Amino acid sequence: EVQLVESGGGLVQPGGSLRLSCEASGFSFDDYAMGWFRQAPGKEREGVAGLYPPAHTSYYTDSVKGRFTISQDKAKNTMYLQMDSLKPEDTGVYYCAADPRTELVAYPENFHNWGQGTQVTVSA
Repeated sequence: EVQLVESGGGLVQPGGSLRLSCEASGFSFDDYAMGWFRQAPGKEREGVAGLYPPAHTSYYTDSVKGRFTISQDKAKNTMYLQMDSLKPEDTGVYYCAADPRTELVAYPENFHNWGQGTQVTVSA
């Protein structure tokens, strides 16, 4: 059974940093696409960053390029999202997701395994 548990969210001032963690179990990182998604109040869930290990590719939505970094620690079965230079528009619930069948990691509809989410609030 695939399980994903996010942590690391919180309240941070604009310009600050947070590191989100997604502890995974039930599958191999080498075989699954994984991604970070976020949902702001009143908005649709959007792709933030993703990894497709079989092709060694990564994805970042334009608004976070140069500020966010996605990574994995296979020894710890954990995926991370390092978020720097945070802006108020980065506020939302952040989810990690995993799927064995998709290469299109930007699209939430392609993922069938989700964590419970962690709240990120960027505010002065």
